[in-house]
Amino acid sequence: MATSLFRAINRRTFVAGAAIGAIGTRFSSAANGSQESTSDLKIGTFRFDVTPPLGHSLCGGWIKPVEAVDDPLEAIGYVLQGHGKPIVVCVIDWTGLLNSAHMKWRQALAEAAGTTVDRVTVHVVHQHNAPFACLDTDQIIAAQEGLPLTIEKEFFDNCLRSARTSVEQALQAPVPVTHIGSGQAAVLQVASNRRLIGLDGKVRSQRGSSSNSAEHQKYPEGLIDPMLKQVAFYNGDQKVAACYYYACHPMSYYGDGRVSSDFCGLARKQMQIDDPNCTHLYFNGCGGNIGAGKYNDGSKEMRPVLMQRMLAGMQESAKALQPEEVVSVKWVTQDILPQVNPTIDVEKLMAQITDPTQSVVNRNRPAYAVAWAQRIQKEIPLTLGGLHINSVSMLHLPSECFVEYQLRAQAQVPARFVACAAYGDGGPWYIPTADAYPQGGYAPSVAWCSPAIDPILSTGIQGLLADV
Repeated sequence: MATSLFRAINRRTFVAGAAIGAIGTRFSSAANGSQESTSDLKIGTFRFDVTPPLGHSLCGGWIKPVEAVDDPLEAIGYVLQGHGKPIVVCVIDWTGLLNSAHMKWRQALAEAAGTTVDRVTVHVVHQHNAPFACLDTDQIIAAQEGLPLTIEKEFFDNCLRSARTSVEQALQAPVPVTHIGSGQAAVLQVASNRRLIGLDGKVRSQRGSSSNSAEHQKYPEGLIDPMLKQVAFYNGDQKVAACYYYACHPMSYYGDGRVSSDFCGLARKQMQIDDPNCTHLYFNGCGGNIGAGKYNDGSKEMRPVLMQRMLAGMQESAKALQPEEVVSVKWVTQDILPQVNPTIDVEKLMAQITDPTQSVVNRNRPAYAVAWAQRIQKEIPLTLGGLHINSVSMLHLPSECFVEYQLRAQAQVPARFVACAAYGDGGPWYIPTADAYPQGGYAPSVAWCSPAIDPILSTGIQGLLADV
């Protein structure tokens, strides 16, 4: 992977806060912030199809490939113009977009918008009957026999062409942004914490996205963020774009080869039908340790039930909107360079990847870890982003962050309305909190960063929220 694909990291390093200093962790940081006037603020929206073709791999290639499409997958976004270089925000109905694949999307959108990569953020919703794209992983597994690629190059390139065309079209028909609105509502009987902790302080069971276990269903929801947040852009009294944020794995069931945007995407699509003059975007918040397992038995009948519960939250959050005139806009970024999880032994993982007696999942999954280790060796950072309009902060975070990061961000600036979009650059896979690693369970076993990611990411988020 060429380093030129990535925005160069600022080489200034520092010890960030007492928590980091206590463990001797240093990381690289780059901040880019600008407070801009608002009289010429404009928005253009875009959407295009990103549904994989028949036979394409899903979720990294270790579940059944595409056999049919229940409902199409979309990439949806907006471009803010008028003050400085354009800002582009995009969210895709894919499982993941990692490392150089993520950067290629950002570069394509930046080139189309006439802006710089640091002013582009791209996220996925994380449905599982969808592509889990990592070009660097594909370089590793392409050298093997009998392993499916995470993403077919022709399909990937076609999506980038559609992205460029769609953004160029959005630039041609912008409308003024005169007001910003924020509101929230509780989503009932969807989210629950996936990690059930025993008396020994260890994870005794994972509730997951679905479960038939009475034991899983009887325990409380645990630590979640029950609120679905909405941020809306207005041109006068016309709502132009509505962004929804909720922290929860978005799968009702998967693995049957039938592509779907699943219950969160279906709720978003229903809002689009009900309010067609507004572009509706759904962002998965910090839902790495959150799923629907307490309330979802994985049956096909539960998908529309969960969809209706999400839809109710979206509708109620709309009722809570209180538009106010835009008086301030600020875009800020923070670059962080995490450490590789010391449990990752590249030589052993490569031996596993090249072993034809192993299952596909036991060969493909380690390739994602190797790709991350190679990236960090090249010192290619993760970029965090923050869009601050009036008293509203929209944070753009990487990968599968635990919900604690979202709750911490909200607690950091309690006077502001903080909405978190995670599942950006998916290179690290799961991002647990430091105390989750010794607790064990599934997430730490597929967390490619060391526990030092906690103070590093937390300090990066603090940087996004500084001086707002």
